Amino acid sequence: MKPSIPRGTRDFGPAEMQKRQYIFNIVKTNFQLFGYTPIETPSMENIITLTGKYGDEGDQLIFKILNSRLNESTKKDELKKEFELSLERPLNSTLLTEKALRYDLTVPFARYVVMNQHALTFPFKRYQIQPVWRADKPNKGRYREFYQCDADVIGSNSLINELELLAMMDKSFNELNIPVLIKFNNRKILSGIAEVLNASDKIIDITVAIDKLDKIGKEGVVKELTEKGISAEAIKKLEPLIDLSGSNADKVAVLKTFLATSETGKKGIEEIEFLLTNLNTINIKHISVELDITLARGLNYYTGTIFEAKANAGTFTPSILGGGRYDDLTGIFGLKGLSGVGISFGIDRIYDVMEELNLFPESISKVSITKLLFTNFGETEQMHCIALAAKARAAGINTEVYPEAAKMKKQFEYADKKQIPFVAVIGTNEIANHTIMLKNMTGGTQEEVSFEEMLAMLQAK
Repeated sequence: MKPSIPRGTRDFGPAEMQKRQYIFNIVKTNFQLFGYTPIETPSMENIITLTGKYGDEGDQLIFKILNSRLNESTKKDELKKEFELSLERPLNSTLLTEKALRYDLTVPFARYVVMNQHALTFPFKRYQIQPVWRADKPNKGRYREFYQCDADVIGSNSLINELELLAMMDKSFNELNIPVLIKFNNRKILSGIAEVLNASDKIIDITVAIDKLDKIGKEGVVKELTEKGISAEAIKKLEPLIDLSGSNADKVAVLKTFLATSETGKKGIEEIEFLLTNLNTINIKHISVELDITLARGLNYYTGTIFEAKANAGTFTPSILGGGRYDDLTGIFGLKGLSGVGISFGIDRIYDVMEELNLFPESISKVSITKLLFTNFGETEQMHCIALAAKARAAGINTEVYPEAAKMKKQFEYADKKQIPFVAVIGTNEIANHTIMLKNMTGGTQEEVSFEEMLAMLQAK
């Protein structure tokens, strides 16, 4: 059998993992800098927890888990019928499946908050770095298993939270050295547009269609709106907004006129203006922030500000961050009145973008995790080196002992291939003299030193 992995998944070797850890560490450090604390939730959730939260298209991408054991009384024809129905609808009976792999981290977070509400201090700020799964068609930048790095604050209506999330994006993308365009909108604006078009009952259809503008173009959006039953008159009225351009101030001015009769829309404009007015207050320097009224974000639970980030350079420019405000996601699970807002960094796409733009520091994948290798020339030397290695590790030096007696050339080749910068050569003479012949693999120099001198040298580097 030829080994393989499922489509839409990837293996990562040591060099790739060091790059990924570089991204994780920057994002995690900034989460903590802004006061967010970590949680984890299970890889699988009860399927009823997930379905109905992401819209019809999202529900179709949930990975369902077949029940591992079936009741002895289950009839095969019943099971077959249930399986056939499962291909047509997102929610199945407990006969076939009760669980699913999580689609994102936000809905499990809402479930966690409701279950642990009495132990939490609100506003509750959490971050979560875990994989999610989607039964999507694999493509460049589109995977079936990928990591999300989420930061959410729940239990606060304040737009200060949105501002701080923008500041966090600015700092993180600057440290990752990625030029980024942050597009933002407000779902109240979209709801207001639907009101003005006398199509409030079609708000989901409208938002899903215009969210695809960059993928299917204006003609494609108009076609989809028509197919969803939006009147030609409403589409004609909407077209100027689809074509809207200019500065953020210019766009706000057009929206104020278009939404003059919608209280919901005017509230959305008020929230947008608050963010635009206060960008200088939070010292945004490295990201570009653009109001885009075609941005809808497909998830049904968003109710206010929505964000999306794309790399502002290179040929590969997928969404590398998304997020927004959700006013009552916990209400689905019985806890009403908790507003939340959050963002999610797409680590896998960030990794792909940084690879294309060659943004990783050269030192990351070229420096071994191991800093010191002790040689092994026989049983006596081996036991001596094992003892010294334990002391080196206690002093904070990442250390290996070559596992078997071998020629010096072979052991140096091992260190060279793993890019271990220092090799401690210890033979009978060094044992007798209580010294170490320390070779610098980068410079090619070597010198005889004591164990204490060696530690001081390595700790200083």
